[in-house]
Amino acid sequence: METVPVWLRERRTGVGRPAERSRAEVTAAAIALADREGLAAVSMRRVAAELGTGPASLYRYVDSRDDLLDLMTDEMATEYRLPEPGGPWLPALLEVYRQGRAVMLRHPWLPELLLTRSALGPHSTELLEHVLAILAAHPAGAGRKLEAFAVMTTLTAALTLNELNASSGAPQRQGAYLAHAIAAGRHPHLTAALAGGPPTPAPRFEDTVSRVLTGLLGE
Repeated sequence: METVPVWLRERRTGVGRPAERSRAEVTAAAIALADREGLAAVSMRRVAAELGTGPASLYRYVDSRDDLLDLMTDEMATEYRLPEPGGPWLPALLEVYRQGRAVMLRHPWLPELLLTRSALGPHSTELLEHVLAILAAHPAGAGRKLEAFAVMTTLTAALTLNELNASSGAPQRQGAYLAHAIAAGRHPHLTAALAGGPPTPAPRFEDTVSRVLTGLLGE
């Protein structure tokens, strides 16, 4: 298993042949493919075809599909347009959340990737630096601040994935099974929780993120 991240490995060069592409071009092609067809479509062969070259040529830029996925994830951090840190920390972190959600909605493959493999490269390190700058005056320790960044990233991905899945019919299927479970009469606490007419509207995702961050870092 490769332990050196792709950004720290020297790019391979063919003997007597100049590089025809850049790693940035390979990354852009992989992202465009995922945007059109989903993450499952991203393979060395398909990305090579997008670039009009053979799969073997990609190994001059990346060693594996995992490298491609890491490059794609890190590249997404370039889409943030964050103001200079300043003012209260919670509104500033919520702006990071809002922009992260927007990035994930533009690239629906991203939440699942963030939840299943973490990649910290040059662009995502800049995002982490921004979050730590927001929290520079906060009395929490460094470990708690790093935890807040990790939890916010994971929570944003999970909530956005739930939002994207809402159109798949999953909420309707869940509702139908809940109705069946309640009718069976074997779940009194669930029945009590859902009794009394229409449920209280679910909190906005931003409210959930705010409560979690406040719980981690304090007021």
